[in-house]
Amino acid sequence: MSEQYSADVVVVGGGICGGTVAKELAEAGLSVLVLDAGPRWERGEVVENWRNLPPVNKSESDYATPYPAEPWAVHPQLYPYNNYPEVSGPDASAFRQGMIKGVGGTTWHWAASCWRFLPADMQLQTTYGVGRDWVVTYDEMEDYYYRAEVLIGVNGPNDTSLKYVAPRKKPFPMEPMPYGPADRRFTEVVATAGYENTPVPQGRNSRPYDGRPQCCGNNNCMPICPIGAMFNGIHSIIKAEKAGAKVLPNAVVYKFDTDENNNITALYYYDPDKNSHRVTARTFVLAGNGIETPKLLLMAANDRNPNGIANSSGMVGRNMMDHPGILMSFQSAEPIWTGGGSVQMSSITNYRDGDFRREHSAIQIGMNNTSQNHKAGVKALQMGLVGKKLDEEIRRRAACGMDIYVNHDILANPDNRLTLSTVHKDKLGIPYPHVTYDVGDYVRKAAVSSREHLMTIAKLFGATEIEMTPYFNPNNHIMGGTIGGHDPKDSVVDKWMRTHDHQNLYIASGGVMAAAGTVNSTLSMVALSLRATDSIKRDLQHG
Repeated sequence: MSEQYSADVVVVGGGICGGTVAKELAEAGLSVLVLDAGPRWERGEVVENWRNLPPVNKSESDYATPYPAEPWAVHPQLYPYNNYPEVSGPDASAFRQGMIKGVGGTTWHWAASCWRFLPADMQLQTTYGVGRDWVVTYDEMEDYYYRAEVLIGVNGPNDTSLKYVAPRKKPFPMEPMPYGPADRRFTEVVATAGYENTPVPQGRNSRPYDGRPQCCGNNNCMPICPIGAMFNGIHSIIKAEKAGAKVLPNAVVYKFDTDENNNITALYYYDPDKNSHRVTARTFVLAGNGIETPKLLLMAANDRNPNGIANSSGMVGRNMMDHPGILMSFQSAEPIWTGGGSVQMSSITNYRDGDFRREHSAIQIGMNNTSQNHKAGVKALQMGLVGKKLDEEIRRRAACGMDIYVNHDILANPDNRLTLSTVHKDKLGIPYPHVTYDVGDYVRKAAVSSREHLMTIAKLFGATEIEMTPYFNPNNHIMGGTIGGHDPKDSVVDKWMRTHDHQNLYIASGGVMAAAGTVNSTLSMVALSLRATDSIKRDLQHG
């Protein structure tokens, strides 16, 4: 046994949730140790990695490769595909996630869309008789949502007339980002067919905020904001360190000790050379994503917990969710010039809620405001053009290219399940996760009208060269796997994100969400993490 550590709180995972927990608890005067399986990157290093990627990787939106996976901390690589996580089932393509392992987590590359869920999203079973309810209500989460918005620095619209946006007591911390030419024109065109475009709340600065600069429109949010105007989990990690937290990269947790009361007494991690280290604490927080956390709980089974840590219900690894997506691209009849401003600014919310949810999923429609330059260049070269004709074709395609998407709600389904691979292991001998995935008829019914909406929008723009994914694609909004509930027999955590089985083990992750809504999950993940920290502070400061 090598070097040992001890702290009041040990946080496993140094992403946006782990960073939130570490910052809050360290600033409250508790000793905090953060363990992350992956390395620690510097912003400039990632920018250079992106600049030096082959053109095809850029044209195919390969946001993972600038963050090289380590053999002891494997994460998905799409080009070439490395089969992490393993996926199977009717809709395996819809769960090929783009997460990364490293200090700061996957919010190093994200669109920074910071939506609140609707009250009905959290009470889906109560309101519409389908799916599951969250373990907390919107009223219980509203203050935490605002705290999360302040922590991240969210800009957004305060117009109360907007359709299907969550109620709020206080205005956004910052005014909305101004629309660029593409989003302005998109709003005008879709309005002619009755679609109401809503500005997307965003975790990037519309003015200098919290020591970070104003967004200057690099349009490089994925894979990396070069100036740090967009919030990343690393910002909370840095604040946690300033408050006294210690952060250990390349620390792969694999096992727990439990006592006669089934409390966690210690965890163990491997370093890259497979030396084992023991860590003790009063409270333990699992803050990995909705794939890595259930994987760890299952592989850490012991004599007292033969089905896995926190798994007396058998629900660990079950109810895996994302927002099944459909993506359409086309050439508009008029120049649109996407790429001015941040990458995601427009969302059609007409179908985000309604009584139809009894029968099929709600949807969110949006336009990706990503620059078309890389795609335009690759396509023009494939056409065999040279000289002036090549320049003209690149310009035309860069001006007229558009990407429109639909994201679908999905119901929690215990058969959408993560297990441990029997085929692949990493350098340390840790099995890959395997996810079996079926979006279900609830989504498939909605997808019929989703494709009709997409074609309607394409026609509004006089589209040519229309391409639409025939399958469901992933959105990297990983939810489920450790869902919250009031009954320990069919859930993993309670309303404070404390595991039912272990009184000193919390889960701060999108994995606790029992219903998916239609919008990006990150703000909700941070809000739930803040809620967990309040309970931990009560435990340790007053318990």
